[in-house]
Parts: sequence; structure tokens; C-alpha cells
Amino acid sequence: MDTFDLFVIGGGPGGYVAALRAAQLGARVALAEEKYLGGVCLNVGCIPTKALLRSAEVYETIQNAKDFGVKISGDVLPDWSAMQKRKEQIAGRLTKGVGSLLKRADVILFDGRGRLLDAHTVEVTGSDGRVQQVQANKVILATGSRPVQLPLPGFDLPGVLDSTGALELDVLPARMLIVGGGVIGAEFATLFATLGVQVTVIEMLDRMLPMMDAEIGQEIERSLKRRKVKMYFNSKATNIMQQDDVLRVTVETPEGNQEFAVDKVLVSVGRRANTENLGLEALGVRLKRNGIEVNEHMETNVPGLYAVGDVTGAWWLAHVSMKEGVVAAENACGRPTRIDYKTVPACVFTHPEVASVGLTEAQAAERGYQVQVGRFPMMANGKALTYGERDGWVKVVAEARYGEILGLHIVGAHASDLILEGALALGMEATLDEIEATIHAHPTLGEAIAEAALAARGAALHLTRP
Repeated sequence: MDTFDLFVIGGGPGGYVAALRAAQLGARVALAEEKYLGGVCLNVGCIPTKALLRSAEVYETIQNAKDFGVKISGDVLPDWSAMQKRKEQIAGRLTKGVGSLLKRADVILFDGRGRLLDAHTVEVTGSDGRVQQVQANKVILATGSRPVQLPLPGFDLPGVLDSTGALELDVLPARMLIVGGGVIGAEFATLFATLGVQVTVIEMLDRMLPMMDAEIGQEIERSLKRRKVKMYFNSKATNIMQQDDVLRVTVETPEGNQEFAVDKVLVSVGRRANTENLGLEALGVRLKRNGIEVNEHMETNVPGLYAVGDVTGAWWLAHVSMKEGVVAAENACGRPTRIDYKTVPACVFTHPEVASVGLTEAQAAERGYQVQVGRFPMMANGKALTYGERDGWVKVVAEARYGEILGLHIVGAHASDLILEGALALGMEATLDEIEATIHAHPTLGEAIAEAALAARGAALHLTRP
């Protein structure tokens, strides 16, 4: 029976990064993946979605080419099949890249599903049905998550999709109803509406992106309205019926029940940790409501057994999974370390993009801080105007006494890239003074961050004072 220093179950962002880091540290590492390397993110999540969103963005830009002094002769039409082909090529290239990295790091790959027989024995059932047992000094669980399925009438009909199904559509539907106005719902609403689909969003809470700063939700609602998306808040879908080729969806709204006739329904109401059939119960692994319980070192209550990523039921973000994978691998290899979640950025790839790190204005006030807030609109930023990206703003949330940065929230072009300054500021406990003292290159979108920091003290240079 083979013996390894570390065995990783799951080859998604958390799992493969954990394997690579442990191999760097000199461990003999094996990894089992039952479906595809890169997990949901690379294959049916982050990367494919962003590839399609970029295609939609290019299509929208070409439609507005006259605004940039460019004449287009003939019709500009979206080619969904070509977009899908491009998406598959990008995802395939990245997945192959992960395989190459693991091979060069001498990580032994098992093609199959892994489960624990005890704290140091892993059973792998291969795709060919062959069963193997291996020994490992330490084990990392990185089995990811899956979309939540609503236990409501009609939600198992063929035309009702999860995010994976939406990415695999052969043709664009004429009408789509999206259940859920969170990150996945907002991104798919942007994608399909930009490509001409009539989109309706149903959200149980009172705004889009309800987990983020309230002003962000309002900004994205305006963006979606420009794309003719209809949104219903404080509402919930209760029933779906098939009538010929049409799905009829009953929705409870504050104004009473309404019925929508659509071609497809996308359910995007969250994800559930993959904790089943891993042998956790026999080992007494402690679970919480939505995943495996771990400490700050990513270790479970069973010594030598770690868990990272979505299976812990905390953040559901690929970049958090990767960092947790590094932390778990280092601890498993005898290098004590921990993760600091204060600096985790959240990004939404709508148009305009959204990014956030740290506390919202409301959260800071709830925690007892005396808050000062600075805002700067992208329409006052030179680079944004040259790019034709006037929508959005930067919002800095700071503590009033010392000016410590508590949060940064951005709506606008490349928000997902700009947010890194905020994450670094939070990690270093930087203040408004330090943001102001940093010279930001001109003309760049990043200048808006410096101006927002100045605005927190009423000193923005490129805004007219009220």
C-alpha cells in the first residue's frame, strides 16, 4: 500500500494549490479528483462565466462603436456558439495547465473519488471502478460545493437550470427568469440581457447583491434596468409548470401573485458543501450547519485532517479556497500559519464590475465605529471617460479618529483589479493619510481611490465642494 506525506481529496482551487504548496515544501503528495482538475471554478464557474461576459462586453462595445469614432458597416450580431467555443478553449487550456503544474511538482494523481476509511487511510474508487487504498500522514479535504436545489413544485423540470446548465445552453433563449439576485444571478442577468435575452430577476430580499454595500445594489439595479432587466424584490418563486414549450412561473410579490411565461429558469440561490460519502461520520468529524468545522489553521477536530474551500461552508470564493489550501498545506508540513479573512475581496463581474473588501458603511456603524466616508464618481476620472466607462464610483469607509481604512467599495471598470489596493490597506492597517500620500499614476482608474480618500475629509481635489 502506497504511503504519502499528504493526500488531497479534490482537485479544485483549494485542493490543487494545497498539493502544489506541500510539494514545494518537500512533501510526497497525492491528489484524487473524480471529475476534472480545476474544479467548478475553472470548468463550470468563474472562468467560463467570465469568458462569456467578456464576449458580451465586446459585443456591447462594438454596438456603441460610433461613440468612439468608429464606423461599423453591416449588422453586429452575437454568435453564441462561437462564444461557447471560445469559453471551452480557455477553460480547457487552464485545466491542462493545472495538470502540467501538478505533474512537474511530482504530485501523484488518482482519477477517481476519494473517501476516508480512517484518519490516515484513503480509499479511491477510480472512474474505471477499480478500488485502491493508500496511507497518508495528513489529509486535506477539498471536495467543494454544488448548487442548492429548491424543493418546490416544478423546480426539477428540464428547462430549469443551475449555473452549470446555463453555461451549457446550445442556443440563447428568448426569455429567462432568474431566481436569486446575488452574485451568480447578477452576472448571468448581465450576460444574457446584454445578448438580447428578455431577463426577469426574482429576489427574496429588498435589493440586488444584498450581501454587499446597499449603494452597490442600487448601482447594479440601474445598470440592469438600462439593459431592460425586470427585477422583483421581496418576492419568491413558488411554483413552475410546463405548458408546451413554455415554463409558467408563479411568483409571490408584495403586490400579490404574478405569473411569468419564460423559456428557461435559472436557479441561483446559493451552494451546498459536498460533505456526503467522505467517511466523516465514522471519524467523528465535527460539522456545522453548512460545512466542515475547522480552526484558524484549517484543521478539523480530528488531528491531521484538514478541510479547505467551499466544503467548509464559509466564503464560496476560489481565491479564499486557494489561500486556505496554502495555509492547510503549510500546517500539514509543520509550518504553523493561519488565514486572515479581514482582507478577503469580493468581486462581481457585472457591467460595470463590483468589488468590495472590509466593512460596509452599515457594518462599521453597527460595530460602534465613528465612521467617515469618502466617495468619488468615475465620471470625474479622466481614464474612465477615455474608456467610455462613466458609471460607478469609489467609496472609502474609514474610522474617524485615526483615519484607519475599514472598507473599500468600488463600482466601475476593472473594479476587480482596483480592489487589491483596499485589501493591502486593510492588511497593513493603513490610514487615509497613507492612501493620500501614495502617488497614484495619471491617467489611471486608481486615482479615484486616492480622491475618495481625500473626499472622506472633504478635501477631494477634482470634485466641486458642496
